[in-house]
Amino acid sequence: MAIRDLPKVEAGVRFSSPAQIIMKFLNSLEKKSLAGEICLLRMDLDIENTDLRGLNADSHRQLPFRLEAALPTIKFLLERKTKVVILSHRGRPRSGIYADRRRKEFSLKPFVKILASLLKRPIYFIDFKNLTRLSLVRLKNVVRDSAPGAIFLLENLRFLKGEMENDKKFAKQLASLGSFYVNDAFGVSHRANASVEAITHFLPSYAGLHMEKELEKLNGLTKKAKRPFVIILGGSKTHDKLPLIKNLWNKADYFLLGGGVANTFFAAQGLLIGDSLRGDSAELRGILRGITRKELSRKVILPVDVAIKDRKILDIGPKTVKRFGEIIKKAKTIIWNGPMGLIEDPRFAKGSAEVARFISQSRAFSVVGGGETTSLITNYQLPITKRNIFLSTGGGAMLEYLAGKKLPGIEVLKKSTVD
Repeated sequence: MAIRDLPKVEAGVRFSSPAQIIMKFLNSLEKKSLAGEICLLRMDLDIENTDLRGLNADSHRQLPFRLEAALPTIKFLLERKTKVVILSHRGRPRSGIYADRRRKEFSLKPFVKILASLLKRPIYFIDFKNLTRLSLVRLKNVVRDSAPGAIFLLENLRFLKGEMENDKKFAKQLASLGSFYVNDAFGVSHRANASVEAITHFLPSYAGLHMEKELEKLNGLTKKAKRPFVIILGGSKTHDKLPLIKNLWNKADYFLLGGGVANTFFAAQGLLIGDSLRGDSAELRGILRGITRKELSRKVILPVDVAIKDRKILDIGPKTVKRFGEIIKKAKTIIWNGPMGLIEDPRFAKGSAEVARFISQSRAFSVVGGGETTSLITNYQLPITKRNIFLSTGGGAMLEYLAGKKLPGIEVLKKSTVD
């Protein structure tokens, strides 16, 4: 039995009339009393267990960037004595409480001790097995009767039917736990999930502090990027990256390509790439239709040498690294998404590591997105605190936003009815 099967409870929210159709940001509530209010905070805790081991407030390890990015919003709410109910997902388990044998692997329970240590206060974990016994009504009362500043963490929402289906009945019952909603999970805002999209139809809804920063930085790239504007694309998900090339073609000066993206260009030119990872050459030709060969050769910088093993291109070579470095050095705006090679193997991570080093030394304003790509910055302990480097918490979300697509979690915040 899931939340949607429990007794129905009205959300208890009165909408203003007439409605204001405008996106609201959490910082607009800075001077408003939030004491005793209940915030349903959508975070992105989709972090691997290997990145969580040994983490606490006294740890010298750098926090996973998604967790670190969410802390300012939580602290903003706690400083105003708001009660916080954290909503999140982890991985892609099959829905249904007992449907996935790897339930422990996908559980959010490890975050209880980590958040308690970081925030210096207890975190109350709500496991859905307990939730079904208590009933949603009783849980609502527990949250309502808790002390100001109390924090609750709900178990992985994707364990329940209705979350990934964007079910409105499920979203309405989830909304009944709070008095307002904040989305600070940019990385999942390209998904029409119940805790991202449908829930906003039942509560006053706001963009969190990091969400606001994400939109500010990405909007700056598409509207007023300083030139030379360099876009670096690699990795395996070529289908997600090709639309970005099309949308920013007239704004960017160079596209530095590696990984599966470069292989797709090679294949489209009729070059033999063996068993190398590639995307759809027909899709690429459709995107590049109308672009002259001269313009293509001027803007698109492909590898001139590569590292190969077992009939696969697995990294860019030293001549390509040098050429990329020369262009990055002159750039004033940079976007990077996707490694240049198979970074899981140190032998094929050299090209990506060098690109990360070039960016860290550059004076350009740089946005780096995608889990593997941001790990290159953090793992090599490069100076990410520099004001000109911004780590995006979204990989797919960042690509879709920069490709000009409308993200469900963003669009719905623009339409949310607020006070």
